[in-house]
Amino acid sequence: MKPRIFGLENEYGLIFSPNGRIYLPIEKILGYIFEGLIPNSWPSNAFLVNGARFYQDTGCHPEYSTPECDNIEDLVVHDKAGERLLEACLPAAEERLREEGLSGEIYIFKNNTDSLGNTYGCHENFLMRRDVDFWKVTEQLIPFFVTRQIFAGAGKVLKVSGKAQLFISQRAQHIHEKTSSSTTSSRSIINTRDEPHADAEKYRRLHIIVGDSNMSEIATYLKVGTAALVLSMVEDGYTVSHMELDDPVKAIREIARDTTLKRKIKLEDGRELTAIEIQRVYLERAKEYLWSLDEEPIAADVVRRWEDVLDRLEDDPIQLCHELDWVVKKRVMLEYMDKKGCGWDDPRITMMDLQYHDVKRTRGLYYLLERQELMERLVPEESVQRAMTTPPQTTRAKVRGDFIRFARAKNRSYTVDWTYLKLNGYWEETILCMDPFSSSNRRVEELLSQVSGQRVFR
Repeated sequence: MKPRIFGLENEYGLIFSPNGRIYLPIEKILGYIFEGLIPNSWPSNAFLVNGARFYQDTGCHPEYSTPECDNIEDLVVHDKAGERLLEACLPAAEERLREEGLSGEIYIFKNNTDSLGNTYGCHENFLMRRDVDFWKVTEQLIPFFVTRQIFAGAGKVLKVSGKAQLFISQRAQHIHEKTSSSTTSSRSIINTRDEPHADAEKYRRLHIIVGDSNMSEIATYLKVGTAALVLSMVEDGYTVSHMELDDPVKAIREIARDTTLKRKIKLEDGRELTAIEIQRVYLERAKEYLWSLDEEPIAADVVRRWEDVLDRLEDDPIQLCHELDWVVKKRVMLEYMDKKGCGWDDPRITMMDLQYHDVKRTRGLYYLLERQELMERLVPEESVQRAMTTPPQTTRAKVRGDFIRFARAKNRSYTVDWTYLKLNGYWEETILCMDPFSSSNRRVEELLSQVSGQRVFR
């Protein structure tokens, strides 16, 4: 695939369960989480030494944005590193509670809905060419994103007409429009916000807010990898013809309700196809595109996995019970219901649904399955641990991460954003970093060298 910058933003659910009657506001709990990640002398919304950004989003959600990555495996690694960083904050945060004479447990969930029916997002970001017609690209991508949930959905037990059932996707029921500039009031399949965080004459950002937060590394890899491949082929003129959906918003909800994957969706031309059939159209076009390229091992692996997943979903989805989140949930829940003689509306099933997303590895259901070797992993844990403190070495994130590490070591106040760096004080200078593909910056190197050689008089 052509060189591209990727990023994932995950908003996390946060719950405090007190051992007693005293309940702290969630804002206070989030403050303790921040203390574990960011020194007190730095702002609560800040970038970290691994180049990522951690901040409080609307609704008092902790949000972790990965650093810029230029390959899919790096993105999977840094997405998991976000989970580990938040998990690592829990002991210190609970200790802060005890210091105030309180006790209780803090839960952090990598999911997309709370018990009141509110939703919070997982946003995908793809740097794309400015000279390509954005609206033509979105029309090509919408049927793909509507149907992608069959392998990228995280699963959710919801009630329909008072009856509980498993849905494929957590976000699907909260999507209201095909395209929109809003991420809250009118959630859309494709968000039109135009913030490239790069040279705006060359690039724009494709901001996707329709996807679920995945615990499965395989699901994350496929979710982003297939989208990147389809985007590349559309940019290069390999369009997909006559796949426009009659009602994309209705279709995304209908697909989410059918775990048999048999429901047919109406197209504008009157045909009706299943989500698997629509995905196969994109897959076959992606194969044609891949043949036109020089050797592309990552793209080839994405296509191989994509085809294998579609084959097994069509044969029997339960075959993917070690790889895809919603299928894993279905298998575990069905086994539990069979053992306990209960149904989908049992509160224990609802609790399992939530516990699957707990990022604390000694407690979360996903990680219990992983310890039992019932979940397929894609990346080694050593890489995830390293990514907690080390940025990707081939993108702008390296410049940012190295700068932050230096400034903290020198106890210097600094200001950082996606596109600029600044040491505050006497040496104050704003240095623009507009090229997200560049892992070095001459001005930053000069500045750090200058400050390193500076004599300090006290």
